[in-house]
Amino acid sequence: MDFVTPVMDVATRLWSCTSRHSSYVIDLEENLCSLRIEMEELKNVGEDVKRRVEDAENHQMRRRNEINGWLNRLDALGREVNEILEEGDQEIQKRCLRNCCSSNCWSSYNNGRRIREKISAVSELKNEGHFDVVADRLPSAPVDEKPLEKTVGLDFMFSEIWKWLEDDKVGIIGLYGMGGVGKTTLLKKINNEFLKTKLGFDVVIWVVVSKPANTEKVQEVILKKLEVPHYEWKYGSKDEKSQKIFNILKAKKFVLLLDDIWERLDLTEVGVPRPNGEDNMSKVIFTTRSEDVCHVMEAHKHVKVECLAPDEALSLFRMKVGENTFNSHPEIPTLAEEIVKECKGLPLALITIGRAMADKKTIRRWDRALQVLKTYPSTSSTFSGMEDQVFAILAFSYDSLSNGPIKSCFLYCSMFPSDDEILEDELVELWIGEGFLTESHDIQRARDEGYDIIESLKEACLLDSSDQSEKHVKMHDMIRDMALWLTTKPGEDKKKVVVKERARMVESRDIAEWKEAHRISLWDIGTVSLLDTGHKMPSFPNLETLFLRRSSMYEIPTGLLEKMPLVRVLDLSYNYRLESCWQVHQLVNLEYLNMSFTSIKALWNIVEGLKKLRCLILNFTHIKEISISHLSSLQLFSMHGGTLEIACNEQKTLLEELENLEYINEISIILDSDISVKKLLSSFKLQCCIRKLHLQFCSKMILLELSPSCVQAMVHLETLQISSCHDLNDVKVNVEDKGERGFISRYSMVLPKLCKLHEVHIISCSKLHNLTWLIYAPCLQSLAVSACKSMEELISGNDGVVKENSGLFSRLSTLQLENLPKLKSICNWVLPFPSLKIIYVHSCENLRKLPFDSNTGKNSLEKFQAEQSWWDGLQWEDEAIKQRFNSFFMPSEYMDLHQVLGYGY
Repeated sequence: MDFVTPVMDVATRLWSCTSRHSSYVIDLEENLCSLRIEMEELKNVGEDVKRRVEDAENHQMRRRNEINGWLNRLDALGREVNEILEEGDQEIQKRCLRNCCSSNCWSSYNNGRRIREKISAVSELKNEGHFDVVADRLPSAPVDEKPLEKTVGLDFMFSEIWKWLEDDKVGIIGLYGMGGVGKTTLLKKINNEFLKTKLGFDVVIWVVVSKPANTEKVQEVILKKLEVPHYEWKYGSKDEKSQKIFNILKAKKFVLLLDDIWERLDLTEVGVPRPNGEDNMSKVIFTTRSEDVCHVMEAHKHVKVECLAPDEALSLFRMKVGENTFNSHPEIPTLAEEIVKECKGLPLALITIGRAMADKKTIRRWDRALQVLKTYPSTSSTFSGMEDQVFAILAFSYDSLSNGPIKSCFLYCSMFPSDDEILEDELVELWIGEGFLTESHDIQRARDEGYDIIESLKEACLLDSSDQSEKHVKMHDMIRDMALWLTTKPGEDKKKVVVKERARMVESRDIAEWKEAHRISLWDIGTVSLLDTGHKMPSFPNLETLFLRRSSMYEIPTGLLEKMPLVRVLDLSYNYRLESCWQVHQLVNLEYLNMSFTSIKALWNIVEGLKKLRCLILNFTHIKEISISHLSSLQLFSMHGGTLEIACNEQKTLLEELENLEYINEISIILDSDISVKKLLSSFKLQCCIRKLHLQFCSKMILLELSPSCVQAMVHLETLQISSCHDLNDVKVNVEDKGERGFISRYSMVLPKLCKLHEVHIISCSKLHNLTWLIYAPCLQSLAVSACKSMEELISGNDGVVKENSGLFSRLSTLQLENLPKLKSICNWVLPFPSLKIIYVHSCENLRKLPFDSNTGKNSLEKFQAEQSWWDGLQWEDEAIKQRFNSFFMPSEYMDLHQVLGYGY
């Protein structure tokens, strides 16, 4: 029986290996294959996660800690799996029947068990790798990069200032010098250097101060940069804002860059802890035109920014002229040196004149330019006289303007406040009211002429594009000062212009000096009493233009307008409290009247007797009573924006009165009844005049149908907004022949007739299903669709004719889709969108696929803003398309409609 026990022991061991845990050994090879497959799938998930993290980090986002943890576990598990796979492969190679029964059975068992466990571990980690969010948005960058072209002649001064920044004993630095010398450019260069070399500073804050210094404006810029929630400070007092700023900055090492200071700015009042080189190692750097400001600001160091040396000036000038023009004739370099000498090293003059000469390739033009420059008188280089010297140089660009009207239009821009963003539409309408434009008898042609002038002024570097909106322009403050200087120079046709802004007090001596003025522009003055100096109101026998904007007045001061018999242009817009201005009817020569953004309720007693009035603008008002039948000269009527408060019957009467005016040729209007809409659509004259049309609260309007004749008449329609028309089911452009051949012929006829429709905004039309009618708007530039709960697709169907002939959205630059819960499609075929710059999508959870390919927005797209979760769930034709659009994607939770589109009224 002694041999029985070993035999039974072997049998027991065999039974243990081959029964309960036999699968670990038997399925070893199959399990190894499963582990490899699972690991490959896990690696793919890992690559996806890493790519998402990389894309997020490229967009200034920070990966989550759980992502780091998961990736570390992935790496560790990968090493373990590789080791097990290697051992498993060796085990399979060594397997044979005899060692299955030896201790190798336990080795096979252990390997098999570990493989099975790793399959579970790999599967579990793979399932965990499907993250909804991989990264969070970072706080704003401590330094905002400023746009900066290549600089000339600033390196030495920059290096000196940088040494001061590294010196703990220097806390406040002043940069002073004449206007246009490059102080702001130097400050931008300093700002941008902090992107590379932070010197231990926590934040760099940039503020444009201008004059007069506005403490609360400075506070708001600082609070926004510090990312203090809006609700915490918006309605606080100046002292409360100051305390909040102080509490934050005292714990930081900061750099505060203040551009364009004209007088002492009290840092303590703002809330900025004063750098003292002892316990506060922060820095304040400012620019100013006066050395005295450096003293009153108690700068520890200050330096004068000098004009460029001759060789540096020539280098800058040559850069702006361009090598092609500079080398177009052997004598041009010599003449260029003479012109540079006349500019006296002033960078702004060199840049402005250099650009003006960029297309001048004949010796005659260069000779003439040099002679013109030499005719300007030299003046003292002291602070009090430097303006004349600067303006005499800058005026060269003004004198180079082609004709009288464009010069008048340029000078007119100086009537707006410094640093003001000027709405192009508003500017052109004022030029029309003044009669500057040769086509003033035809408003539409005058508009085109006005926009051409704006472009010409931009090209001449006398106007700049706005940073915020394509619909606005701005004027450099040095150019503006030069324009004001030109209006006060003695000589023929030099009309005196008075501009006063942000004034708390208008003194009697000021009013006395204004008696001879031809144009007066008052902005942000206080209350009515500010104009009541206690002295007898003088007469203004020469006054032709009066701007009285953004005041706190409830009524026009008694007796003011009756002293201005020749006024032709009166702008009272943005006086939100203004309720009474009945004296306007005394201005019998008035041709332009703007009362937008006021609280005027009735119009009849204001415009009564204004037989010469050509332009009447009432945007965003709350007028309840209106009659214009007696305005026999009216050409332009604008009353849109906000909420209409005129009764339905009176709306229809207003349209009838407009229709009966002989000279009317442009109308912008808001309508809120189907009766008014029907009147508009039945009048050929009204349709021909309509420019901006806003339909809102038209509760009984189920269908908006435009006949071919109606579309053909609306040749000037530029903007269409339909809002809160909750019963509207469809918008149709009707065609007579319903067959395809007829559609093609009728489509080709109708299509060009909507070529001026540039903007369409559809808001809160809850029953509207699609916007297929947009195929008739080939020049559409901006489309916003918001809060249309039934909208399923923008362009319905997949009609080959539309695809081939429409040029759909070929000029669209801005697309906004917001709060469209049922939207599934923009259109059913790929579109190139060759002009598309900005896309904004929010709360469109069912829109999973876009009509994009690799060529969409190829040379135009700038940014694509949407929710991160929505973006991650988009379906793409291939990974390459997704990666291309990833480079433009910016996570965004919400953005206001006006902020996206950047439009004015």
